[in-house]
Amino acid sequence: MEWSDIKIFLAVARHGTLGAAARQAGVSQPTMGRRLKALEASMSASLFQRTPEGFVLTAAGEAALAHAEQMEEEALAFERDVAGESRQLEGLLRVSSSDWFGVHMLSPVLAHFMRRHPGVQVELLTDSRLLNLSRREADLVLRIHPFDEPDVLQRKLMHVPYALYGAAGGAVPKAGDGAGATLLTMDTAFRGFPDALWLRRMLPNARIAFGSNSREAQAAMCAEGLGLAVLPMPLAARISQLQSIDLGEPPPGRDVWLGYHRDMRQSARLRALIDHMTSALG
Repeated sequence: MEWSDIKIFLAVARHGTLGAAARQAGVSQPTMGRRLKALEASMSASLFQRTPEGFVLTAAGEAALAHAEQMEEEALAFERDVAGESRQLEGLLRVSSSDWFGVHMLSPVLAHFMRRHPGVQVELLTDSRLLNLSRREADLVLRIHPFDEPDVLQRKLMHVPYALYGAAGGAVPKAGDGAGATLLTMDTAFRGFPDALWLRRMLPNARIAFGSNSREAQAAMCAEGLGLAVLPMPLAARISQLQSIDLGEPPPGRDVWLGYHRDMRQSARLRALIDHMTSALG
């Protein structure tokens, strides 16, 4: 039994279909199927029940899953320890952040860092998912909520102020009303965000015309004159077609937290990047 086959088993167990598991593992679907059958044959047990909806763990599969996850944790801990002990400013760093923050705030900082340390390769993942630091889906994660995972070391990197914006030359709504105005805000899943709640409180009679979890999409629609949006000020400052609107009370800003797994605290390249980010943005 090989560790690579155990990873195939875990991918199918977590994703439920060969196609999704193959995409995650970076192999073809036929290869995934062949290796899974070979694993089951080597164990003389059926690990999955094949159904029209996908793969469902059998009783043997459930028992195997617990052991496979323990093996995975040990393998990942080994990888983190090896990466964390590296004192050389070379190798790969995976950084995760939101889309606008990655493009407009991190990219210039990363470019300067990489010019100073050409041996370091950086992957920037602009993803709304909360990537798992223990599984090394990312080495450094930046997000607007503090981390609650016990093995994650964190610090507040910076505070980002927000403001209300509309297209330059557009009408200014009346605070506490907003009748006739249209709003560009977060999509339904994120309308509990503080800035989205502030917008509906300040302009209760305005109509929501567009929703998106992308701040850049909101900013683009705002610049086109389709409505008003609460945007991060560093993002809006880069768009000349926007004007800020004062309703007498500023919207709440957001703190940006950075986090990394404690096993990576001795990684020279990660420490150097964190210090560089703190100096540039903190």
